[in-house]
Amino acid sequence: MAKMEKMELDAQRAQLNADVKAMVEKYRSIFEWNVPDINQTLSDRLILAAIREALDDVEKALPGGNSVA
Repeated sequence: MAKMEKMELDAQRAQLNADVKAMVEKYRSIFEWNVPDINQTLSDRLILAAIREALDDVEKALPGGNSVA
């Protein structure tokens, strides 16, 4: 990754983490509406796995489909 892009990403990392946490909480609340007596830990793990899968799909759709790491 180019130096400037890495610096910008580092500056935004806390917000990115907060956004992902908010997304997990959003989908957990949807689960809670539909599943009585929900197992919160299991729900969070399932949601995170789905987010990882979605991220993989987005990455594969990028030109070249390659990781930047």
